[in-house]
Amino acid sequence: MAGGDIENRGGGAKRNSNSFNDSSGGSYISSSTYMIDDTEPQWTSWLVPVFLVANVAVFVVVMYVNNCPKHKLVGKCVARFLGRFSFEPLRENPLFGPSSSTLKKLGALEWTKVVINHQGWRLITCIWLHAGVIHLLANMLSLIFIGIRLEQQFGFVRIGILYLVSGFGGSVLSSLFIRNNISVGASGALFGLLGAMLSELITNWTIYTNKASALLTLVVIIVINLAIGILPQVDNFTHIGGFLTGFLLGFILLPRPQLGWLEHGNIQVRTGLKSKYKPHQYVLWVASIVLLVVGLAIALVVLFREEDGNEYCTWCHYLSCVPTSRWDCNQNN
Repeated sequence: MAGGDIENRGGGAKRNSNSFNDSSGGSYISSSTYMIDDTEPQWTSWLVPVFLVANVAVFVVVMYVNNCPKHKLVGKCVARFLGRFSFEPLRENPLFGPSSSTLKKLGALEWTKVVINHQGWRLITCIWLHAGVIHLLANMLSLIFIGIRLEQQFGFVRIGILYLVSGFGGSVLSSLFIRNNISVGASGALFGLLGAMLSELITNWTIYTNKASALLTLVVIIVINLAIGILPQVDNFTHIGGFLTGFLLGFILLPRPQLGWLEHGNIQVRTGLKSKYKPHQYVLWVASIVLLVVGLAIALVVLFREEDGNEYCTWCHYLSCVPTSRWDCNQNN
């Protein structure tokens, strides 16, 4: 099981509070709660900035390939001074981005191409594509505020796995339920980080102070973001799939050792403890591995057998779009 990082600054042990408000903040458990003599520094966050640069670079390449003036009348492109980097007309793409045909060509998630044309690689490539500047900006800001703090606490390996596998899980669930639309964006991966924050708080519950308020804050943030997903043209199945994948991965990758069990190099310092982790952490670890592996395996089998997830869950389409008098959800399926 993965270990955790504990910092001591001025006699107090510092633990991540799962607060979404400040990417560089954390909760401080005072020395009156416990004291640990450990000067191990935080990890330096470099992978999340690399992910950010990669997403921006891919978007620039997409806009270069799109070349709006080549297939549209020059006067119809938005921000014409950008030349071939100018955006599609807003009535076609209100997010200031490329055409859907360009996104399809460069790896957008589309059921027909994934299943019928056997282009399973789209389950990964779609994570790096964005529909427009607004879409890209929203996701990258979220990545900065969530990802950097998590990488500082748990390191680039675990956060990298969380990001990529959660994005994959979101793509799989989206493909199971949405056949007629394309899907792009890092939202599934970002929801995976949110899910991991929640499971990390649960599995490491006993080491936190103010845990009830931290849990409430995190749950409210998650619920609000998932609620936004029921609007039309938003792929909430990607959000849900990424969140569930990240939630399970958090129990696997982010458990912290019991207080009093520290590691200084290769020398273990024990304070009457027989196990590095609490029993409930082992139980959650095993259960999460089983659920994650079995869940992804079943989902992939169903997907590549060309079966429609809506046939197994007739009400699940409401998770992605709730019809009202103001909009129709047929175009989302």
